[in-house]
Amino acid sequence: MSEINVTPLVDVMLVLLIIFMITAPVLAHKIQVDLPQPNVNNPPPTNPLDPIHLKIDQAGALYWNDTPVDELGLKAQLAVIAQQSNQPEIQIAAADGVAYEHVARVLADAKSYNLVKIGFTEDF
Repeated sequence: MSEINVTPLVDVMLVLLIIFMITAPVLAHKIQVDLPQPNVNNPPPTNPLDPIHLKIDQAGALYWNDTPVDELGLKAQLAVIAQQSNQPEIQIAAADGVAYEHVARVLADAKSYNLVKIGFTEDF
């Protein structure tokens, strides 16, 4: 028999046609999304503060803007930042092999001083 059997091909094409006929109206349906609007009463600050770079090396040692600091010194620095009305962002950079315990301790200390501007970077 030298002819190609096209029956399976026609079956597959009809199934695909039915699927597209069912899904096409769903894709054309518009969804109303309420996006947050910018607050014109409080414009963003024109002079944002420089972020604070907090590094945690593999052994768990802390560096506040490239200056070594112990845990008590870190808590003192966090207390100073907590007193400011416009708090700078704290950018935490942890080494690849650092234990999660060290990062969790820093985050817990920041939370205890009600600091909310915390970010993570890969610059180590």
